[in-house]
Amino acid sequence: MVSNGITAGSMSSIILTSASELNADQEDSVFVPLLSPPNFTSQVAIVGSNVCPIESLDYEIFENELFKQDWRSRGKMQIFQYTLMKWLLCFLIGLIVGLVGFCNNLAVENIAGIKFVVTSNMMLKSRYGMAFLVFSVSNLLLALFASMITAFIAPAAAGSGIPEVKAYLNGVDAPEIFSVRTLVVKIVGSISAVSSSLLVGKAGPMVHTGACIASLLGQGGSKKFGLTWKWLRFFKNDRDRRDLVTCGSAAGIAAAFHAPVGGVLFALEEMASWWRSTLLWRSFFTTAVVAIVLRAFIDLCYSGKCGLFGTGGLIMYDVYSETISYDLMDVPPVLALGVIGGILGSLHSFLLDKVLKIYNLIYEKSVAYKICLAWLISIFTSCLLFGLPWLAKCQPCPTDTSEACPTIGRSGNYKKFQCPAGHYNDLASLIFNTNDDAIRNLFSKDTNDEFQYSSVLIFFVTCFFSSILSYGIVAPAGLFVPVIITGASYGRFVGMLVGSKSNLNHGLYAVLGAASLLGGSMRMTVSLCVIILELTNNLLLLPLIMVVLLVSKTVADGFNGSIYDLIMKAKGFPYLETHAEPYMRQLSVGDVVTGPLQLFHGIEKVGNIVHVLRTTRHNGFPVIDEPPLSESPILFGIILRAHLVTLLKKKAFLSTPALTGDTGGIDASIQFSAGDFAKRGSGNGDKIEDIVLTEEEMEMFIDLHPFTNASPYTVVETMSLAKALILFREVGLRHLLVIPKLSGRSPVVGILTRHDFMAEHILRLHPLLVRRRWKRLRFRFPSLRKLFWGNSASIKA
Repeated sequence: MVSNGITAGSMSSIILTSASELNADQEDSVFVPLLSPPNFTSQVAIVGSNVCPIESLDYEIFENELFKQDWRSRGKMQIFQYTLMKWLLCFLIGLIVGLVGFCNNLAVENIAGIKFVVTSNMMLKSRYGMAFLVFSVSNLLLALFASMITAFIAPAAAGSGIPEVKAYLNGVDAPEIFSVRTLVVKIVGSISAVSSSLLVGKAGPMVHTGACIASLLGQGGSKKFGLTWKWLRFFKNDRDRRDLVTCGSAAGIAAAFHAPVGGVLFALEEMASWWRSTLLWRSFFTTAVVAIVLRAFIDLCYSGKCGLFGTGGLIMYDVYSETISYDLMDVPPVLALGVIGGILGSLHSFLLDKVLKIYNLIYEKSVAYKICLAWLISIFTSCLLFGLPWLAKCQPCPTDTSEACPTIGRSGNYKKFQCPAGHYNDLASLIFNTNDDAIRNLFSKDTNDEFQYSSVLIFFVTCFFSSILSYGIVAPAGLFVPVIITGASYGRFVGMLVGSKSNLNHGLYAVLGAASLLGGSMRMTVSLCVIILELTNNLLLLPLIMVVLLVSKTVADGFNGSIYDLIMKAKGFPYLETHAEPYMRQLSVGDVVTGPLQLFHGIEKVGNIVHVLRTTRHNGFPVIDEPPLSESPILFGIILRAHLVTLLKKKAFLSTPALTGDTGGIDASIQFSAGDFAKRGSGNGDKIEDIVLTEEEMEMFIDLHPFTNASPYTVVETMSLAKALILFREVGLRHLLVIPKLSGRSPVVGILTRHDFMAEHILRLHPLLVRRRWKRLRFRFPSLRKLFWGNSASIKA
């Protein structure tokens, strides 16, 4: 179930990919995933909307004559404006994301708090039936509201959004993922979904929210709303927007966990496919602004002006202890936590991937099925949360506790629930609570005798499966918090089993358990380590957390990929990995380039351009010069589809096939500016279908030389595919031209696009690689043949 290479489990999918009919050069603009069966449910597979084209992004600098003139003409003031605007936008991103993060926490804590207070008051009066009715109905209304606005207004807002942002930073531009509608639904829907007591988190949606805010700020203004300030025009390109989105994703994690350094490392380790030192500084500055904003509001909440929000701790869990000490006897339980976390994390990812595919089949039917599924899961969750605490025995309140016992109201370690005076329900303290309060109770220090074995075990099983079932609903939902809760519960259980044999208290075991399950499911190490340290404010745990994360990630990598990689594959994102597969070293780029290749001449007839644009979906076209413009056919460069549409729209035509200016034509530098070819905002590009030309204009010509990138990246057709992949990904290319090894042939052999590096495309063209791989697997693991194919199955050599 991983996209890295070929596994026995995916063998049937690879063999059946020959049903696809797409060619490599036809995939610059539209990517249709070559899965078996094909994914017909758009880039948001768990939402089940209609098929949408997924374009690649132009991270490469397009150096045509207009760009060079614009770049050379920039003086010191314009360079200062460009630099200043980058830092100003980073400041605005941090400020806005910090405000949104605080408001999200404030809204969730107050909405959920009112619900629990009302329910608890009814239970104090022994009105248990009415309490359950109020609890379940309020949860249902909140869940339905989140799912309905997502399904009808912004389907792209479903899920955590981290796979979408990660794919975008890799060069994949899925439609509507950064629109205003998606941003609004992401914020409102996340508040509703988390408040509905579904086991979903708000960290993933905060990453998507931060990326949306960054993308919208970097769109270079808006003519529709009168935002045409010239300073905003510097960022009308994918390269600068990518940097801003990276800063936005770091700010999202910083706002979700109050972890500014962890946010930077998360963007570096998990999100960004391209990084440099200046981006590190700007993302660090952005998260620092987030931390300052949150700190200011925490101080405000200390005065009690935040309603049921508490004392303003946000999600900071205080497990600090000055007496933490551990020796060699504590290492085996910690290593066991890492191994268990790796196994459980890979199992969690595997089951979640299967459940999402089942949900996708349901969602293909109609929107009503999406709403009904959310309704069923909400009712089921409410029954679990209200019914399971009745299985736990009431415990007498401890005499040495500093907290009120039993707790009456929203939060606290000792929930009264149905217990008599002087007693508390330990399972209700975990399960009949908000997610943040449940984590705080598990992480709390000096509470080794608070929970029973059965209560912690029931809570772990409930969280493990509830998080899998809840994530797939059509609503903004994150995975970080559910995984933290699940890991903390089994970590606490291990700590209870170890008991007095360890120097670590049960709260610290819960922290280590959360770290192990995070590492096992998300496969991150450095960023998760820092995030947990910032969450718990306990630097003394650093060595143990490092060991747990390394062990859990290593164990989980032996089973499948990370949860985000599995989701990206299920959604059909053509994500390029950091490494090349072994079979790519056996192939050259000429082995995967397919035709037909569409070419343009340096001076091209308008009718030919219109015909090619209307009959193909290519986004890049090689431009060649032939005699008399050159002594022999040569490759002049590459021109983009959007630039050709702009030329047709502006009607920059010549009456005769001559170079611009030679026959009295208007000079390109006078008729056009670099801003005319700048990247538009989301969904605002011109289309060839909107261009209307007369028959006389169709017979005219366009000189493409001033608008062509005369310095494109090229590779020789004999270069290994593995080497070309590294170049393509590291530089952030959209098109890579393939030139012949020997002279006397066409100056360009083909174009490599993202699609050409996908395993499904390569193995469809060269099925022998599948058979060779399968033979190696059978030789190493003889039982695989019988397991996956039966006694009568065979693979042709």
